[in-house]
Amino acid sequence: MILMALLVLLLLLVLSVPVAATLIALGLFLDEFFSPFPLVRALGDVLWSASDSFLLIAIPLFILLGEILVRTGIAKGTYRALESWLSWLPGGLLHANIGTATLFSATSGSSVATAATIGTVAIPQGKEMKYDQRLFTGSIAAGGTLGIMIPPSINLIVYGFLTETSIPRLFAAGLLPGLLLALLFILGTALICLWRPSLGGPSRRHSWRERFSGLRHLVPVLLLFGVVVGSIYAGWATPTEAASLGVIGALLIAVTMRKLSLAIIVEALDGTMRTTGMIMLIIIASYFLNFVLASAGITRELRSFLETAGLGPYATLLMVIALYIVLGFFIETLSLMVITIPIVAPIMIGLGFDPVWFGILLILLIEMALITPPVGLNLYVVQGVRQGGSFNDVMVGAIPYVGIMLLMAVVLVLFPAVALYLPEVLN
Repeated sequence: MILMALLVLLLLLVLSVPVAATLIALGLFLDEFFSPFPLVRALGDVLWSASDSFLLIAIPLFILLGEILVRTGIAKGTYRALESWLSWLPGGLLHANIGTATLFSATSGSSVATAATIGTVAIPQGKEMKYDQRLFTGSIAAGGTLGIMIPPSINLIVYGFLTETSIPRLFAAGLLPGLLLALLFILGTALICLWRPSLGGPSRRHSWRERFSGLRHLVPVLLLFGVVVGSIYAGWATPTEAASLGVIGALLIAVTMRKLSLAIIVEALDGTMRTTGMIMLIIIASYFLNFVLASAGITRELRSFLETAGLGPYATLLMVIALYIVLGFFIETLSLMVITIPIVAPIMIGLGFDPVWFGILLILLIEMALITPPVGLNLYVVQGVRQGGSFNDVMVGAIPYVGIMLLMAVVLVLFPAVALYLPEVLN
């Protein structure tokens, strides 16, 4: 039954059936052939219960926050400011790509929005200064993945919703690993450019006056981060309420900077509705599929297989990591989360792994799937922003950063405190 479900899932994805429709169709197929009861009769109740959650309102709000920052051009000033501080390193503007993505991730909650924003700002400069397009675009795609690790993160909210894990603890747990991964990206980029200078570009030095004067462009993003994340940690707001405060803050900042117009608001709302509709359809469709999997006994079979395989906790963890790496090549990241988490997370938590720590490790593996072909979403986003050139450039340029993510996964397994220190301190 497990093999049949996997084959049908892969077939539908290969046929380019939309993800939400794929999940519903797979659920109906398994219900028809493997369930002794007509589970389709519960479809309405399952879809309603999956969408009837106050916590899920945070998703469109965080998306709207990112849209406002993109449409008003606030990210452009952030890029220029960080470029003056980081472009002296070997690789030049590559480090500004990663640094800006890190800071923007602290407000957007979305990898796609982060990659699109940084790409729009950075790629024209990279072309003008004749940077090697492989590593340049790869650094943008990899930097964008930080959007789902550094809080606030839509994917962490989805994980917390699916596993009933504390969202504030997950946000706290994602901060240090996210910053450490960004530092590893910068270090890895510098080493690559020292080894092969042709892959980078000219280092640029700016006066201290230019650097300090540019810091004013970082104020809006830092203020929004303080409002959103600070209100959650201080206990003043839930993640949903904090997201709404972030939207209000972004609007006020845009008004103050005289960058807000009716056209920008309409564009931001349109982008928010499109992205939210896609995410919510996938979530509620996955709930029906998970309901069928549990009712038909597939979840029980998989759990029994893992439990009777005679593997210890860390051997099972290694198997799960390998599973996510392989599935990440073929399944879109949000779909991968909602399909697998309800099955895998209870098994791993039952083996004694902390649910918060496992959530951060899983998000890291999901980040990797964002830049691994053929379904790496950030690769397509960056290629779309380029509006030309070979897609192979983006794929090849992202490969070194996949290796850095694997190194980060090793660090998380060997040193769980990297993820658990802040949640324990702030608890």
